[in-house]
Amino acid sequence: MITCRRQEELELTDQLALAELRSYVESPADCPPASRPQFLIKQKLSSAGTEGTEMILSCAYPSEYPSVLPDITVRSSGLSRAQQAQLQADLKKHLMENCQGEVCVLAAVDWVKDSLQSLLAAISPKKATPSSVAQEAFSRLWIYSHHIYNKSKRKNILEWSKELGLSGFSMPGKPGIVCVEGPQAACEEFWSRVKVLTWKKIMIRHREDITLDGQGDDGRPAQGMDSLRKFSTFEEAMFDPHGSRGNHMDLGQLYQFLNEKGCCEVFQMYFGIEGR
Repeated sequence: MITCRRQEELELTDQLALAELRSYVESPADCPPASRPQFLIKQKLSSAGTEGTEMILSCAYPSEYPSVLPDITVRSSGLSRAQQAQLQADLKKHLMENCQGEVCVLAAVDWVKDSLQSLLAAISPKKATPSSVAQEAFSRLWIYSHHIYNKSKRKNILEWSKELGLSGFSMPGKPGIVCVEGPQAACEEFWSRVKVLTWKKIMIRHREDITLDGQGDDGRPAQGMDSLRKFSTFEEAMFDPHGSRGNHMDLGQLYQFLNEKGCCEVFQMYFGIEGR
């Protein structure tokens, strides 16, 4: 069983949630705090050929843990984005098949460490061969929320998209809409952070995934990551706010905005009607 032997291996990323949880444990209130503890586990591999490679697990506990699986996201400097996304999918499958209803974060650390070392050992002889470089993937996530009012959430959405190099937009109000696009692993990381915040309802309404080949059928370089983007930056978009609380946007303007970006078809996916 792996434990965090040094202080730098464990980083608490939400001090407010920790303080609220500590206060609840010491003086239980009627209801547990709504915020969820979040932390990072950082370790470096030490096996032959992987020395110094760092792995980071971003973890968040749902209130029903361990009855409900924790949210765990894996990052490693030794993997391409595509390999990282595959490792993330394999971890999710492993947790669902083997860890339901059990305390499992430390077991997940063990599993990731073993899997990462095996993966790096398998690909290390091929690193010098261009044809062996794993394919990267581009993603565009269309996220729907019952509403987005909270200023802290809106700030997080803007800051995380910038940190992860994603473009797109967020529309606060009721309903709330977020679109992020860019490297698949970065989109998955964004979603893993956003979904563990406190929401009445949030979901991925639609997603687009495109594999980036090394070269096209004619031997020329394939379409690049940036050429697939429909948005040049990430912004918070407001469309004539109205209503008693100023929390409803003009959906006609939203449709025009999406139409100008070449993605008006998602309007019907969100609202079940054709825009105009």
